[in-house]
Amino acid sequence: MTYAKQMPAGTGTTATVRARVRVTMARVGGRSTELVTFSGLPDDGEHVACVLPVRPGTAPLVRLHSECLTGDLFGSERCDCGPQLDEALTHMEKEGGTVLYLRQEGRGIGLYNKLDAYVLQDQGLDTFEANRFLGRGTDERGYGVAAAMLHALGQTRIRLLTNNPDKASQLREHGIDVVEVLPTGVYLTDENARYLSAKARIGGHTLASVAETLS
Repeated sequence: MTYAKQMPAGTGTTATVRARVRVTMARVGGRSTELVTFSGLPDDGEHVACVLPVRPGTAPLVRLHSECLTGDLFGSERCDCGPQLDEALTHMEKEGGTVLYLRQEGRGIGLYNKLDAYVLQDQGLDTFEANRFLGRGTDERGYGVAAAMLHALGQTRIRLLTNNPDKASQLREHGIDVVEVLPTGVYLTDENARYLSAKARIGGHTLASVAETLS
């Protein structure tokens, strides 16, 4: 493990790299990667970056991935999070890049609240209505923390892997030059169909084909 500090550029954030830990990861084809932690982030989450080298002069491919215990670890089919993470890691294995793993479970409402929202969805509410019923925002995530991480890493010109236009918009507001947005795949199952439809119709995600199919 190595410790390093690197002052970020642009936005006035005080975030710095805290530690870089070299890890061989089976999920990226046994490649050696860096897990990077940070100090001075704008919230208290223990967010981490998984960084694989890219060709010099190349804008790295970046995925902002919000933590999803049920999908990422247990393989739940009620969302598309696990397959999206696997897709991002496959891209990183081939061409390098960075996955920012953000501790924003349940679009920022936490694991227990997310599971409570699942109960409400089983009673007929969509994912956004369920959050509001619980007294929470429809989406409480902010991506200023991701921008601070990228500044600390010196990755201020990136290609972004996402279906969520809000991610690109917020990164740009925080001084990140998003030169290209690449969509993720659409991972439709019987269990997540209503969820994906709500993300497309209400959340503005680029999943138009799903919304049309299920409307």
